[in-house]
Amino acid sequence: MTTLYGLSNCDTCKKARKWLDRFGVAHAFVDYRDQRQPPETLVAWKDAVGGWDALVNKSSTTWRQLPPNRKAPGSDAEWKLLLREYPQLMRRPVVVFDDGRVSQGFSDKGFKALFGVAA
Repeated sequence: MTTLYGLSNCDTCKKARKWLDRFGVAHAFVDYRDQRQPPETLVAWKDAVGGWDALVNKSSTTWRQLPPNRKAPGSDAEWKLLLREYPQLMRRPVVVFDDGRVSQGFSDKGFKALFGVAA
């Protein structure tokens, strides 16, 4: 089963969940603010999407409000600590497939391609 990770109150996550329901895609939803993901999972997601900069939404209010010294993590350990403390920094939603593939974000066109739904 596909697992969608995000925030319950995130509009984009709500749209993604409605899309999956509409097209009959079985999925589970995990609010990663309530169920913090282990560091190994964050690293796996980072590797799958192309790095920490791809995983983190640097245009978010949360990012902009961070002190300058927190905006320049110098190691995986610092990134993992930052995302454990501020899970809302991750671009949403994170989609994890049974086979281990990871995708990020939501758009109707993107999900149709991702899930093989005819346009």
